[in-house]
Parts: sequence; C-alpha cells; structure tokens
Amino acid sequence: MGTPTTPRTPFSPRTAAEAIPPVWLVLVGIVSVQTGAGVAKNLFEVLPPSAVVWLRLLTAAVLLGLVVRPAWKARTRGDWLVVVGYGVALAMMNFFIYQAFARIPLGIAVTIEYLGPLAIAVLGSRRRVDLLWAGLAGLGVVALGLESGSLDPWGILFAVLAAVSWAGYILLSAATGRRFDGASGLAIASVVGALLMAPAGIAEGGASLLDWRVLLFGLAVGVLSSVVPYTLELNALRRMPPRVFGVLMSLQPAAAALVGLLLLGEMLTVWQWLAVGCVIAASAGSTRTSASSV
Repeated sequence: MGTPTTPRTPFSPRTAAEAIPPVWLVLVGIVSVQTGAGVAKNLFEVLPPSAVVWLRLLTAAVLLGLVVRPAWKARTRGDWLVVVGYGVALAMMNFFIYQAFARIPLGIAVTIEYLGPLAIAVLGSRRRVDLLWAGLAGLGVVALGLESGSLDPWGILFAVLAAVSWAGYILLSAATGRRFDGASGLAIASVVGALLMAPAGIAEGGASLLDWRVLLFGLAVGVLSSVVPYTLELNALRRMPPRVFGVLMSLQPAAAALVGLLLLGEMLTVWQWLAVGCVIAASAGSTRTSASSV
C-alpha cells in the first residue's frame, strides 16, 4: 500500500505572498514605491509631472476598480464628502511631490515630505518623549537648511506642500476606513484623483500621451508606486504589528535617496544624508514609543 500524500495547496499570488515573511513584503513595497518615483522622474524628459501623476492615478483607479469592485450606491452625503476629500488629498499629495521630484533630488523631496506623517504622530501625542523626536526631525530640517542654497526653492516648497497633503491624506484615510469596507474607499478615491488631475494631465501631456511607449512607462509608474506596494502592505499588516510596520515605513527617505543615487545619479552631501538620517530616526522613535504607550 502506498504512503498517503498530503494534498498540495493550489498556487496563487495570495498564497505566494503569504509564504514570504511580512517584513520582506514591506521592504519590497518600499523599494517598489521609490523605484516608481525614479521611473517617473525619468519620464519628465518627455512628459510633465502633471501628466505622469494623472497616468499613475488612472492606472491605480482602473486596476483597483477591477479588483475591488467598490459599491457606489447606498452612500450617505457624509460618505461622499469624506471619500472625495480623500481623493483630493491623494491627488494633491502626488502632484506636489512629483513637482518636487522635478526640481530637487528624490531623497531630499521624500525626506521633507515625510515630515507630514511625523508631524501627525508628534502633534497627536501628549508624551514628553515626543519632543525629543520633534527636535531630532528639526535637526534634520536645519541640516537641509544649511544646504538650501544648492536646492531649488520651488522644489522645497512643493515638498513641504506634499508633506501637508500627506498629513491630510492620513487623517482622511482613517475617516474613509471607518465608512468604507476593505480597499473600496481607496479605489473610489483613486477615481476621484484621476478625474481631478485629468484636465491638467491631458492638456500638458498633449500628443505625447498617444505614444504607446510613454503609456507603458506610465503604467509601470502606477503599478510600482500604487498597486504593488498597497497589495504587499495590506498582506503584511495582516501578519505584523502596526508598530513594526511603522518603523519599517520610516525607511522611505533612505530608500528614496538610494534609488536617486542608483537610478538617477543624484549625489547627496554629508549634511543632506544627516537630514535623511535624523528624519528616519525621529519617525522610527516616534512610532515605537507611540505603540508602547497604547
């Protein structure tokens, strides 16, 4: 008599993802986001930032819409106000950071942008230790200030506006999550963002948007920057404490700086690397102490 065999689990992308440690899923998602930013910045030679943002949001809206299939009916006026606001914040966050990418190094833009979620964490806390993290982030800002003469002031301004938009995105994301199931709120917000950016994206992109190679790169930006990281992060959060997830996400500025160096040849000075390190440390520290106090 033969030895009974255990039935094999059918292969699927979900089972494959679940076989990978969640820490690696988050790290791959971070690399994917910043690689998408690097590809987007290369696209600026043939497409303006507004058109690239529109292609990214359009890709995310189509793919998420097909996968999630959000329910559009039976929504209250409050639901629509929140999700539309969420979509506007999503569009503005992407618009401002891509404008910053076009003017200053990737790592610096993301470092400044990351001050938005850090400010939300620090301002929402009543613990004295968070003053330390705020001071550390401030040190990073001072380090960037010492190099501000070599940076485009408009690029810095756009990165700051991206930070403000990211803070609003976080607050509206939480409100949307309370009103919409799963990823349906994000799918609807992506549609709102794509519609909002369509006039500027189409007008500025012009005939270049008819080039299939440009559209292919735009699709790559949308997949790398939105679809892949969101899918991986959602899977990781099912198996990982939010505290660990938050600490890992603080690596975004360093990942952006490395991608900028490897893909775009963007060299940072010692002071700029110090600024990146200060913001990473402040974000990681704030995340750990926030979780330990809950």
